[in-house]
Amino acid sequence: MADPYRTDDRPGLVGPFQQLARLAWQVVLAGGLISLALGIVILVWPKQTLWVVGVLFGVYLVVIGIVQLVAAFGTHVATALRVLAFVSGAICVLLGLLCFRSAAQSILLLALWIGIGWLFRGITHLAAVASDPLMPARGWQGFIGALYLLAGVLLMVFPAHSITALAILAAVALLAIGLTEILAALQIRRGAKLYPREL
Repeated sequence: MADPYRTDDRPGLVGPFQQLARLAWQVVLAGGLISLALGIVILVWPKQTLWVVGVLFGVYLVVIGIVQLVAAFGTHVATALRVLAFVSGAICVLLGLLCFRSAAQSILLLALWIGIGWLFRGITHLAAVASDPLMPARGWQGFIGALYLLAGVLLMVFPAHSITALAILAAVALLAIGLTEILAALQIRRGAKLYPREL
């Protein structure tokens, strides 16, 4: 995901963009808490209806898609990463909306929408990590990207045949992703303290 994760002040990164960079750890933390909360909710009620699961994941994909769109316009990174973040964010938003509309009719469709969303986010995240050796908490963020990629592939290659199986599989992935994002956010925050707050 390119790149609400940068906390360093680059030349030309001023005004609102600089403030956005300094809030990077909060964005990552919020994403981790949302993933963790959704994972817990789904694990507690794994037998809820397909419509409920579709709505929950639809909201989740729309939210992470919007975060990626903000990252595409609000960070100081290479144009290629901006384009990749924009495409990934737009796809996540679209797939989230599809979860509301059609996934309630099919477990297979819901698994595919979630899997594709995670796959694109993982690819974008890993591309951002690979392109920037100075990224804070780079190892943790690479692990997050790998988790998204793996979870997306698993849901696409081995789609669940029951709502309970899909809920449990997706919830376990969300818990792992959420915990990793929270740890990464704490590392980014620690790194952000090394930089002055004056423009």
